[in-house]
Amino acid sequence: KRSLDLTSAYFVPRPAFIQALVEAAQRGVEVRVLVPGPHVDKEIVRIAGRSTYEQLMRGGVQIFEYQPTMLHAKSLVVDKVWTTIGSVHFDNRSFQLNDEATLCIQGSAFAQQLTEVFEDDLVKSEKMKPRRWLQRGPVQRSKEMAARLLRREL
Repeated sequence: KRSLDLTSAYFVPRPAFIQALVEAAQRGVEVRVLVPGPHVDKEIVRIAGRSTYEQLMRGGVQIFEYQPTMLHAKSLVVDKVWTTIGSVHFDNRSFQLNDEATLCIQGSAFAQQLTEVFEDDLVKSEKMKPRRWLQRGPVQRSKEMAARLLRREL
C-alpha cells in the first residue's frame, strides 16, 4: 500500500514482475530497487537486468546501484511490516531452476531493522536518473538488447 524496498544481487525480472512493480508505483507505492553496481561476478546478468531499467523508471520505480563492493543481499520489505530474506533472486533461475529458501517475517520490529540496513545501503548507491539513462550510448544499448534475449536462461 505504501512502500516496497527490494534488494537483489541478480535482478533480471520477468515481464509480469516488471508489470507488478510498475503498477504498484503507479498506485502511489514507493517502489525502490537496490541492485549491484560496478562490482559483479556475472556481468551478463547485470546487463540483462539493466535492460529493464527504462521501463521500470518510466513506470515510477526508483532504481539504485550499490557502489562500494559486490552486493549479494536478497530481501524485500513491504509497508515496513512484512519482510522476506533468503537466497531467492528475482530472476527465472530462482523461480524455475534453483532450490532456494526464503524466510517471511511479519512484524514491524524486524522490518524496521532491515529498512535501516536498506537506507544505509542507499547512501552508498547511485540512483539511476531517467534522463541520464536515456543518454547511454549505442554500444551499451546493443549489449542490453543482446543480454535481454538470454534473460530466460539467466
